[in-house]
Amino acid sequence: MKTIAYVSMATFLGTILTANWVVGNLRPDEYKSGIVWPSPPEVDPGSSNQPPSDAVVLFDGTDLSQWQGGERWKIEDGIATVQGSGILTKQSFGDCQLHIEFATPKIVKGKGQGRGNSGVYLMGRYEVQILDSFDNPTYFDGQCAAIYKQQPPTVNASRKPGEWQTYDLIFEAPEFDDQGKLVQPAFITVLHNGILVHHHFEIQGSTSWDSPAAYSAHADKLPIHLQNHGNPIRFRNIWVRENVQPLSGKKSE
Repeated sequence: MKTIAYVSMATFLGTILTANWVVGNLRPDEYKSGIVWPSPPEVDPGSSNQPPSDAVVLFDGTDLSQWQGGERWKIEDGIATVQGSGILTKQSFGDCQLHIEFATPKIVKGKGQGRGNSGVYLMGRYEVQILDSFDNPTYFDGQCAAIYKQQPPTVNASRKPGEWQTYDLIFEAPEFDDQGKLVQPAFITVLHNGILVHHHFEIQGSTSWDSPAAYSAHADKLPIHLQNHGNPIRFRNIWVRENVQPLSGKKSE
């Protein structure tokens, strides 16, 4: 007859920890890359409704002075509502992290592309669609959070009409050589209401409703555009960060 030995959980864990300690002390010296890194800057991440300390605040609820055409939009109770025309940032941006909060109209009018339509244009030409896509069928590469006419979102994370939604966009601008030839396409990562819907998507060129995507040479930095598509979309808490490139170190001598 076989004898089965039982040990307590404390004894078992103690044995494992002792073994790990012995092995760890017999290991060679810790690997070090030899790269001397600069100290990452300290950034206050802010609260749920406050931007990080290194952000450029584009709309804090008081005015749209950071935008060309911002005087045309209605501002009330910390909210900017589309009217008159689209608006462009006075400052230009390339690689960046952009945070935007928006709400489509609570009272539903129209259908498809005529319902709660707007758009966020990075560099004035690469659009992430804004649309009321809650129970609103339309072409998938034109629904909310689509890279317009290029790629649908992986999921439809839209909230109900009138509810506040968020975009967090991480954008890498395209690069062109001295002759205007494309060297590196643009890439974008999109979180819609905290849900990843595009992961490092390669943008195929400028977005347009009536022509295929195509690149044409442009400056390293250009304004951000918020579209007026005839619907009273509301916006709040808009900010952008440019400190998005990895740190560069150098080999120690």
